[in-house]
Amino acid sequence: MPTQPRNTKFIFVTGGVVSSLGKGLAAASLGTLLEKRGHKVILQKFDPYLNVDPGTMSPFQHGEVYVLDDGAETDLDLGHYERFTSGVLSKLNNLTSGQVYENVIAKERKGDYLGKTVQVIPHVTNEIKGRIYEVAKKVDADVIITEIGGTVGDIEGLPFLEALRQFAHEVGPGNALFIHVTLVPYIGAAGELKTKPTQQSIAKLREIGIQPHVVLCRSELPIERDVREKISMFCNVPSEAVIECRDVPHSIYELPLYLQEEKLDDIVCDRLSLPEAEPDLSAWKNFVERVIDPQHETRIGVVGKYIELQDAYKSIYEALTHAGAANDCRVIVERIDAEDVEKGDVEEQLDSVDGLLIPGGFGDRGIEGKVRAAEYARTHGIPYFGICLGMQVATIEFARNVAGLVGANSTEFDQGTAHPVICLLDEQKSVTQKGASMRLGSWVCDLRPGSRSFDLYKSATISERHRHRFEFNSDYRDQLEAAGLVIAGSAPDGTLVEIVELPKHPFYVAAQFHPEFLSKPNTPHPLFTGFVAAALARRLGVQKHAREAAVNS
Repeated sequence: MPTQPRNTKFIFVTGGVVSSLGKGLAAASLGTLLEKRGHKVILQKFDPYLNVDPGTMSPFQHGEVYVLDDGAETDLDLGHYERFTSGVLSKLNNLTSGQVYENVIAKERKGDYLGKTVQVIPHVTNEIKGRIYEVAKKVDADVIITEIGGTVGDIEGLPFLEALRQFAHEVGPGNALFIHVTLVPYIGAAGELKTKPTQQSIAKLREIGIQPHVVLCRSELPIERDVREKISMFCNVPSEAVIECRDVPHSIYELPLYLQEEKLDDIVCDRLSLPEAEPDLSAWKNFVERVIDPQHETRIGVVGKYIELQDAYKSIYEALTHAGAANDCRVIVERIDAEDVEKGDVEEQLDSVDGLLIPGGFGDRGIEGKVRAAEYARTHGIPYFGICLGMQVATIEFARNVAGLVGANSTEFDQGTAHPVICLLDEQKSVTQKGASMRLGSWVCDLRPGSRSFDLYKSATISERHRHRFEFNSDYRDQLEAAGLVIAGSAPDGTLVEIVELPKHPFYVAAQFHPEFLSKPNTPHPLFTGFVAAALARRLGVQKHAREAAVNS
């Protein structure tokens, strides 16, 4: 096994008792604190499921698929990692059991193991450790934080935990630190917090040979001193390293500030012998203040098909928060089911919003509801922002109702449409395998001078992340442009349309790519910022009109 490179320090974040405790946010928040102290930080996620990546998983099962610059389809926690730190991640930063076993079996078939019996130990665990060493070798980082998906005790997670035990032994004392995130539930009938689930969870870790150095206690109530000391005694963790981690009251971006108050970063720096310079969190605090107590508010309707699941559009909601803070504005998201719009009264469902956003998606369910929403935004002057499928929907609606192309559609939804204004790219027609076969990752786009997008980006050339199979059909480009649709962004060779706009509209911009993946708290994405600004202007205009009407009545 390779030796430890560049004196890199390693932090491993595990979870116990139940899932959905917020390990990813805890890891990202620690990354923020260490980065603000001047350390170079990179994060990664190990997922024990057998899928090779989340690309083929339903949003109802897994939430959004977060796409990286290199085209990797990854866990949504990598979105938190990139938003909370300056690190730009790659396919190396998300490892699944599917990838591990795929690699091991491929090596066995090639004879790389020289006839040995292939086993979980050492071959599978070596593959897992190898990924950590590879990231440490290729990325210039002082600290690598690795989150382990799932819950301690899950059978599929055992090879990962065994690999981490071996890894910590290999890099030696003072170079690896384990943080365990656990639930301390409040039992109403007893009127007290219970530590036994935490004790049992850490006992499971210790059976494997891992002793956590820090325990993050998720609880609805404060973790008082006596509770901390009880956990300390039974779990062999110093009481000052038993850290309270309650839900933050307003925004996930408060969590780094909360964990700093609990001195998590002090403990980590001390245990890993990292320089303990005070973190500069002034910009982060200013952002949080704008999120918590803005001067204005606006209401954005998100018309989607996975709307009941918060994580399905996670990065979009976060990008709206960033853009809201930039506009000194609280963004109230109204989730609207596309199927309800398809079947119900459009005006009744959409009239109360200041802006409409249609996100990405696949399949024909709810599509006509999205088309109706795009038409309503266009004809009523409501700021509209289309992303991926939202761009395709805007094109279909414009083709039908403005350009006069009766029955225009995408071949994804109607292969026999007379006007396939959205169609499958030629290189996609021979694709039979679903996983990692779409147009993925960062692609360059040239912007049209004078367009709204050009003005917002303040640049002639941009690079954005994609995830889709179907595209604007360039055979209809001239016809749609003649009807008034502006092609504001295209691939450098002119073959692929990336952004469409309507010029005589308060805000009507639709992009084939996913701008939400590049938005960060203090560097909000320009398209989101412009969209929220337009929605706020509409709301303020409506309020002003109402005040004037009241005065004149």
